[in-house]
Amino acid sequence: MEKILYFCSEIMNIIRLIRPEQWVKNVFVFIPLFFSGMLFDTSRLWCCIVAFMSFCFVASSIYCLNDIIDAPRDKVHPEKCKRPIASGEVSVTSAYILMAVLYLMGVVSAFLLPDRSASFKLLAVVMFYHGMNMVYCTLLKKIAIVDVFVISVGFVLRIFAGGVAAHLFITEWIVLMTFLLALFMALAKRRDDVILYMDTGVAPRKNTSRYNLEFIDQLLTLTATMTMVCYIMYCVSDQVIERFHTHFVYITAVFVLAGISRYLQLVMVYKQSSNPTKILLHDRFLQLCIVAWVIAFAIIIYVV
Repeated sequence: MEKILYFCSEIMNIIRLIRPEQWVKNVFVFIPLFFSGMLFDTSRLWCCIVAFMSFCFVASSIYCLNDIIDAPRDKVHPEKCKRPIASGEVSVTSAYILMAVLYLMGVVSAFLLPDRSASFKLLAVVMFYHGMNMVYCTLLKKIAIVDVFVISVGFVLRIFAGGVAAHLFITEWIVLMTFLLALFMALAKRRDDVILYMDTGVAPRKNTSRYNLEFIDQLLTLTATMTMVCYIMYCVSDQVIERFHTHFVYITAVFVLAGISRYLQLVMVYKQSSNPTKILLHDRFLQLCIVAWVIAFAIIIYVV
């Protein structure tokens, strides 16, 4: 019985290390498929599922590397000290082995696509994402501003992964709004680091001291404004109106504005910005905004 409990405990530690709850970020690979109007095309849907799987494995590989590098600093963090490596529940050697296995699974997954050309294109995007994040974990995360831009580029790469896997065209609007939205959330997370640093004197990251609350708040306001303006320009552009054959795309802007406003409220009023994924998975107001936005666009694309 003790061996079974020990085995289950080890499995749970590994699951915590690879952070499957963060895989929700990889849903971005389906965005090109949704906006193309081909969501119910089973062959293209399978291609996006493959891209999703590949990104999940590779992203978890990066989480292992990140936790290995950050373990000394995580040990003095009030929340991150509970991470498997920082708490000593998973050894560094085991984490390296798991990292290699996950990366290999991500590479192999790319070849599940029926089109070999698409497989190599997806593999190129995945490998670029992996390489960029390895540099991020070892160097770029220490450089203020650059760190949040790298995170935002990672979300854009997810968009491209879905596009190349399913042979879908990626518009400049999708790229711009994905980058801005990801930048907004990354800055919100840095704000939480700054508040923790101010309260405890312990810097969660090496570059935390290069930010301050006033600077972060101005960047958040700027990015939120740019995101909303960009989205409204998208809604009223002739290209979009012609593509969807309706002038009513602008209605969806209501849900975007409500969602951004709610996120700002959570960040600035309730100071809940340490884990964007947790916020999205638990905040009912945000979930309602997202569901309403998806339904509105689904009606515009697939019904009207």
